[in-house]
Amino acid sequence: SALMLLAVCQMIASCGYVIILTAVYWCTECMPLAVTGLLPVILFPMMGIMESSEVCTQYMKDSNMLFVGGLLMATAVEHWNLHKRIALRVLLLVGVKPALLMMGFMGTTAFLSMWIGNTASTAMMLPISNAVLKQLCDTEAQAEEREVDLISLRGQEPEVEESPEARERRLKREAKYLKLDKGMSLSVCYSASIGGTATLTGTAPNLILKGQVDELFPGNGDIINFASWFGFSFPNMVLMLIISWLWLQFMYLGCNMKKLFGCGTNKDGDKEAYRVIKNEYKKLGSVSFAEGCILVLFVLLVLLWFTREPGFMPGWAAVLFNKDKPYVTDGTVAMLMSTLFFVIPSQLPRCGGYSEDGMPLKAPPTLLNWDVVHKKMPWNILLLVGGGFALARGSETSGLSQWLGESLAPLQSIPPVAISFLLSLLIATFTECSSNVATTTLFLPILASMAVAIKLHPLYVMLPCTICASLAFMLPVATPPNAIAFSYGNLKVMDMAKAGFVLNIIGVITINIALNTWGTAMFNLNTFPDWANVTTIPTP
Repeated sequence: SALMLLAVCQMIASCGYVIILTAVYWCTECMPLAVTGLLPVILFPMMGIMESSEVCTQYMKDSNMLFVGGLLMATAVEHWNLHKRIALRVLLLVGVKPALLMMGFMGTTAFLSMWIGNTASTAMMLPISNAVLKQLCDTEAQAEEREVDLISLRGQEPEVEESPEARERRLKREAKYLKLDKGMSLSVCYSASIGGTATLTGTAPNLILKGQVDELFPGNGDIINFASWFGFSFPNMVLMLIISWLWLQFMYLGCNMKKLFGCGTNKDGDKEAYRVIKNEYKKLGSVSFAEGCILVLFVLLVLLWFTREPGFMPGWAAVLFNKDKPYVTDGTVAMLMSTLFFVIPSQLPRCGGYSEDGMPLKAPPTLLNWDVVHKKMPWNILLLVGGGFALARGSETSGLSQWLGESLAPLQSIPPVAISFLLSLLIATFTECSSNVATTTLFLPILASMAVAIKLHPLYVMLPCTICASLAFMLPVATPPNAIAFSYGNLKVMDMAKAGFVLNIIGVITINIALNTWGTAMFNLNTFPDWANVTTIPTP
């Protein structure tokens, strides 16, 4: 009837208003992002779109539990400095030749960002890189001073004032190391963003994709899990990292292979810089009992994630638990292992005995306590992600998703490759001035509706756009790693913009190559899946 149609149109318009209002608040940050994420709790019930109880359940879904478990693991690694031990050990193995040093910093930062926060890995690696480069520069300056002293010993009077030749050498040396410092700073912050794309828990947009796919397409058969995401994204991450390394080499170190890999003239400088890294490693002492426990739990968690549903064979979850329903998920595994941090002691326990003052020995503290977690856990991200799930659910319930999909149906005449590439460029541009979490939260439901309307596999557009949301390389305000690198004072906005613009284009191209090669084979992206053939029936 006309009244029912009017009610449906009113509900669609109301939901659209809430999404636009939330998008504006997220982009302008006129309120904290987490507080903006709570707007659906207020507006959806008041506008008759969803009941309050239904809205609130969106803020604590399985994907959120997976996120919390990953963050608890990262918190434990950071709390006991295990990440710093791993980083310094890798740098000792790589050495201090300019090209290899940059490769070592990029590879280490990317690996750490796969498991801990991008911000934490950047904040830890940048001071180390600055210390190493400062030592290289100081040692080269001391070598020049020794040359001057040698001249004086031969009977020639050294000049009291700095000669034009000495000034030229000093300025040339300072310019060389300033350029190298810029390249090293950019390499660390860029590799942190790139590394976060490799694992499902590496950065929040990856988990938002999983949550949105599970919410919008309940019968997807757990197509996005830790193993499938890693199988697609890790090779792409390695490819992007290598190309980024080559580009930064070209920009800041040139193409002289002898200088890059040999540096052949200043062996003393290499030894001094190596000694800086070695001294930092010695300060950590021997591997503690707590570090060993965390490393074992970390390896066990990753193994359980990979073998839960590997795809090419039945996983342990399917054999033991998920015989008729998906009872056990990646979130279950993450919470199981994270709970052990609050049970396992941080020191090797003793059986009985007394301390030196005659008091009975107390039980050693556990690997983690709630005060540490409360201080380091980014609770705001949980509200932000939950707000995205609530908006997606509201779009589906109100009929807005179906209406958007029907409106975008004419795109069916455009080749899928072109659609994916253009949307990836759009997201990569939009995320430069907006949070990557907000970007994926806003765009993924729209992309899902469009894919269903034009009978295109939803992951064909959702997957590349999710990864592109993490490719914010051009501006200091785009990501916290960029801001940290910029805060050291050696970079200008134009330095970041020139290097980042090319990397953005490279990132979009590599992601679309991955999508149309091994991504198509892994997820069968050439066909429209049955689980995506859903129809939302709006109810007034």
